[in-house]
Amino acid sequence: MTFHELATESPLFASNTCPDAPPEGERWSTWDGALHGPKPRPDWVITALGAVEEDLGVLKTGKEADVHLVRRWLPDGTASPRESIHAAKRYRGADHRLFHRDGGYLEGRRVRKSREMRAMARRTEFGRALIAGQWAAAEFDALARLWELGLPVPYPVQLDEAEMLMEFIGTDRTAAPRLVQVRPAPDLLAELFEQFRHVVLTLAGEGWAHGDLSPYNVLVHDDRIVVIDWPQIVDVVGNPHGFEFLERDVRTMCEWFRRRGLAVDDDLVFGDVAAVAAGSTW
Repeated sequence: MTFHELATESPLFASNTCPDAPPEGERWSTWDGALHGPKPRPDWVITALGAVEEDLGVLKTGKEADVHLVRRWLPDGTASPRESIHAAKRYRGADHRLFHRDGGYLEGRRVRKSREMRAMARRTEFGRALIAGQWAAAEFDALARLWELGLPVPYPVQLDEAEMLMEFIGTDRTAAPRLVQVRPAPDLLAELFEQFRHVVLTLAGEGWAHGDLSPYNVLVHDDRIVVIDWPQIVDVVGNPHGFEFLERDVRTMCEWFRRRGLAVDDDLVFGDVAAVAAGSTW
């Protein structure tokens, strides 16, 4: 359902003919009542409740979620910053999601109530809804922690049920290209590889693997990589397949760099990363 469809059905998306509607845009700021990203927040994050939001269109469609471009701004311009652009990731509901990745990634994750564990294992309607919520919460929590570690990820602005607002990576409302789309010069190629290596080594030091790392979920912006798509982040120790996910991440990325002409030794890179991950368990 689009923002415009919601506008006719929900009081949160009131028409501009309604006295309580925002003066412009499609809804008031959703900041109030949402979970917020880590402090200190970037200067561009608008927290004023008088801000309004507008959906500018779809950036990406996926099996678990769609990503929209959302503008949040202060109509009267009385505070700074006046405007910021976000990527809004909206996870699909239980009836519209394709859980093609759940089986392996969810191993090692736990919820408090045994009833919920059983429902998730059996993929009941209730269990599927719980899984959908886990994906959104897992990605938001992961981005917050990774941001605090200084890793190149989008800043997670807020999580409101199944919608996560995060930093938009791009220029002039145009998204940064994916790594698979770029053809970097040799010097930049080598630099991007070192950035990738730093990411996986840092993750391994925390006992984590991205779980689905590939050139398709790495952006390149201002000659730096930004890693996206974190809902399936894997606890290397807690998940019985953790080191398999870790190895796949490393080899998939190394293969791309090798095809672009960089001499890369997969075994050496994975050996370094696995050693760091093993050391994080002690």
